[in-house]
Amino acid sequence: MSYSPLLLRLIDSLRCMPGIGQKSAQRIAFHLLERDRDGARVLSAALLEAVNGIRHCKQCRMFAEDDLCNICSTQSRDASLLCAVESPADVMAVEDATGYRGHYFVLMGHLSPLDGVGPSELGLEALEKRLAGGTVQELIIATNPTVEGDATAHYLAELAAQHTVAASRIAHGVPLGGELEYVDGGTLSHAFSGRRMVG
Repeated sequence: MSYSPLLLRLIDSLRCMPGIGQKSAQRIAFHLLERDRDGARVLSAALLEAVNGIRHCKQCRMFAEDDLCNICSTQSRDASLLCAVESPADVMAVEDATGYRGHYFVLMGHLSPLDGVGPSELGLEALEKRLAGGTVQELIIATNPTVEGDATAHYLAELAAQHTVAASRIAHGVPLGGELEYVDGGTLSHAFSGRRMVG
């Protein structure tokens, strides 16, 4: 016996999320339909609203509803500190685990020539303009400790040096091959406070 077309479409749609395979998608679909149709309606409305209303901050590339995100529009943050991260999830990880009060630049990935991801895909022209503006005194490089993250960090350090901006990278405490959004808060806080100068 096959499922109805609508149910099959729902299950297939749920599989677009990372870590959700066929069985998980089926379990979620059945739960929403059997036990939480109101929750499904709220989820559906929130997804539609987010997809239509959220864009990238013009300054840091974080997700935002306006031209500037909440962090960039906050006057009390230290504009001399700029932290480069790979994803919006990394911004949230740093914000939740550290006392960092500077600004961010979200790369939306890392350098990966084999995947066709170069400097222009990471918005590095915009980053270079910020470094050249004279306000930023330190670029904190918080890329993931992977081969691609290391290559990206090296590129960013060279970019900072071209504009006589000090570059540091978060160091010990973050496991090799790990991703920031999955590192516990204490470890990330320790790594962030123990960052070292590069270049």
